[in-house]
Amino acid sequence: MSPSVHRTRPRRDIGHYVDDALRDRYFAACDAVYALGAPAVAETDVETSFGTTHVYRYGQGDPAHASRTPVVLIHGSGGCSAQWYPNTRGLGAERPVYALDTPGDPGRSVQREAMWQPERAAQWLDEALAGLGLDRVHLVGSSYGGWLVLNQAHRRPGRVASATLLDPGGLEKVGLRFFVWIFVSLFATLAPKPLRPRLAAWLEQPVVVVPELRAWVLAGVRAFRIRRPAPLPLTDDELRTIGTPLYAALGRRSLLVHPARQVERVPRLIPGARAEIIANTGHGPAIDHPDLLNAKMLDFMRDVDASGPAAPQT
Repeated sequence: MSPSVHRTRPRRDIGHYVDDALRDRYFAACDAVYALGAPAVAETDVETSFGTTHVYRYGQGDPAHASRTPVVLIHGSGGCSAQWYPNTRGLGAERPVYALDTPGDPGRSVQREAMWQPERAAQWLDEALAGLGLDRVHLVGSSYGGWLVLNQAHRRPGRVASATLLDPGGLEKVGLRFFVWIFVSLFATLAPKPLRPRLAAWLEQPVVVVPELRAWVLAGVRAFRIRRPAPLPLTDDELRTIGTPLYAALGRRSLLVHPARQVERVPRLIPGARAEIIANTGHGPAIDHPDLLNAKMLDFMRDVDASGPAAPQT
C-alpha cells in the first residue's frame, strides 16, 4: 500500500502529491494505461539515497530470455512508466525489461531528497540499478528520461551497455516552442470531443484522443506538483566524453530539438553514435510508431551485445 501524503508543508525542491484522494485517482488512471500494454510480471521497490524507486518488470521466464542484457526504461517528465505501454510487449518478448518510476514525477516512487542536479541524478540511477542487481543494462530514455540516460552515459557509465535516446532532453536548451506545445496540448484535452481528433492530428498528440491517456494526463496535472527546473543541455565537450554506444531517434517535427542539427551533431561528437530522424512524428516516436521503434532499438542492442563490452572509460 502506498504511504499517505504527509500533512506537513512539502519541501520546495521535492515533487509531491496534493492529497491522498487525488493521488489514488491518479494511480487508478495509471493502471488503466498500464492495462493497454503487457502485464508486468513483477513489481518491486528499491531504496536509494533520494527515496524509494518503484520498478515494473516485464518479460518471459525462459533461461535464454533471462540471460540477455536487460533493458531499463526511463520515462519523460510529468508522467510515470505507464508511458511505455506501447513498447513493453515488443521489448519484453526478447529480453528482460525494467521500467522505473522516476522520483520527483507522478508515479509510485517516493522522493525524499532533491535529485535534479546532474551528479545527483546519475547517483540515483546508479543506486537504483545496483539495488536491482543489474551490472550491465541497455538504458532507454524518452524526453526528460533521455536527459537522464545521456547524463548517465556522461557521468556514471559503468553499468551502461548502451544508451538509447528518444527525442531527448539534454541536447538543446528547452525552448519556448516546446512549452507552448505542452500547454496547448493540455488545453486540447479539454476541448469538445468532436474537435479532439483534429487537434490530436495537428498537435501530433495522441493524449488528446486516447481516453486512457487523456484521463491519465489530466489526473496527473491535478494530483502532482513537480519541483525541478528544466535540465541544462550537455556541452560539446561533455558529449565528447561519452564512449557508451548510443542511438538517438529524433522526431522529424520535434519541438524539443532541431532534428536536422542533432542528427549531424551527435555522431560528430560521439564517435560511433547512431542518430536518425523518424518521419511522421513529433515528440513521441515510440508512442506513434511502437513497432518500428521497438525493432530499431532491439537491432541496436543486438549489435552492441554482439560486439561485447566496451573498454573501460577513464
